[in-house]
Amino acid sequence: MKFRNPLLVVSNLEQSKSFYSKVLGLHVTVNFGQNVTLTGGICLQTKKSWLEIIEHPEEELYFGGKNTELYFEEDNFDQFIEMLEDLPEIQYVHPVKEHPWGQRVVRFYDPDMNIIEVGENMKIVCQRFLSQGLTIEQVAKRMDVPEQYIKSYCY
Repeated sequence: MKFRNPLLVVSNLEQSKSFYSKVLGLHVTVNFGQNVTLTGGICLQTKKSWLEIIEHPEEELYFGGKNTELYFEEDNFDQFIEMLEDLPEIQYVHPVKEHPWGQRVVRFYDPDMNIIEVGENMKIVCQRFLSQGLTIEQVAKRMDVPEQYIKSYCY
């Protein structure tokens, strides 16, 4: 068995395609009309067609459950945050914060209240700590990962 794609049900396909393109730089790679695949493999399915597929009534479908997210990493995190701040339509789960392992992240909602997380690329987090003069051993301890992770991932 092979996992293929995550699928998000959306209330307005055109609005969602625009959001994912404008905010995250994703574009349609396959278009089946009521279902599209975006770069990275994320699929968007119209609410109407999804309800037909699963044969359930509309009242059983709700958005904004806050129990899943799509996770992205960004090499130019500060530049991404500046771009995000210029978009008044963005609704934040929380502003930028730094996790205990040193990665800076921001979480916000897509148009259907799915949570999107954009984090600083972990390789860049490693490199930031190393450039501050920390040893591989200290970076591994700071990030709570094995030293081998730092050696293989950050070089």
